[in-house]
Amino acid sequence: MNVPDVVLIVDDVPDNLSVLHDALDEAGYTVLVATHGEQALQRAAQAQPDIILLDALMPGMDGFEVARRLKADAQTAAIPVVFMTGLTETEHLVVALAAGGVDYVTKPLKPAEVLARMQVHLGTARRARSQAQQALQARSALDAFGYASMTVRVADGRILWQTALARRLLLAYGDSPGDGGGATVGEAMRHWMARQLDGVLQGLAEPPRWVLAAPQPVAGSDRRLVLHLHPPMEEGQGGELLVVMREESGSAAAQLLREAFALTAKEAEVLFWVAQGKINRDIADIVGSSPATVKKHLERIHAKLGVETRTAAAALALGRLRQGG
Repeated sequence: MNVPDVVLIVDDVPDNLSVLHDALDEAGYTVLVATHGEQALQRAAQAQPDIILLDALMPGMDGFEVARRLKADAQTAAIPVVFMTGLTETEHLVVALAAGGVDYVTKPLKPAEVLARMQVHLGTARRARSQAQQALQARSALDAFGYASMTVRVADGRILWQTALARRLLLAYGDSPGDGGGATVGEAMRHWMARQLDGVLQGLAEPPRWVLAAPQPVAGSDRRLVLHLHPPMEEGQGGELLVVMREESGSAAAQLLREAFALTAKEAEVLFWVAQGKINRDIADIVGSSPATVKKHLERIHAKLGVETRTAAAALALGRLRQGG
């Protein structure tokens, strides 16, 4: 059974209230009334109406101030406000819209016109609520399953939303100055995203990765934060990217590769760093050997994996690491 929409009418003139109340009631709405500003704010907070019809000029707190307070309160900010006014001068209408009104109807009121205007804004508000609920459900699901995810606007690095786990990880790794909404990713990460955006929209087979080392690693720990750009976002998203991140341990990943491909400990370590895009000279520095030794390890790795190129070896390793344990 459909629940009727709730309408709050705010007007200090009883005749106006009576005419609108009867018309809306007959049309199947649940109607609430308020005769002054303070009462309107209380009723709106308590009842959470689907739409508010608000008289612009009332003694005491006028409708413009009521609208500003409604929009300043998170509980009532999303409720559409339609002004009822006898003022038709442009400056008054501008004030009404600037105060948060989505529309206005002029007095003397015509119930049929009011109903038509209301239905348009109720439909818009209903769609917005549905989209917000879907987004909230998606984020809750990501959190519930332990995913650390965020959406970033690449143009300025602004984090548009993020799961609680993503926020904790970014703070731990020193890349985000604060909570979602006002936070931004680090400058280096933003430039990386900007470079990758075109490729992601074209549907890269392997989404690019970004690795953050802990700013103050704990002794004996090699944990780092690995970010993947989600493949691929829809065109027309305004340069927004979904990023999925997780903590990884180099030693744990190397052990996984060792077991999966029957490698020695050193070979597994070399393959792990090959999969991270490191060249032989860098790998030699990391594992404490010479580039020539790394090259020999890599030759044995190729033979064991049945591949001929470094790229193919890296692809096999990345595929196994993504499968996890």
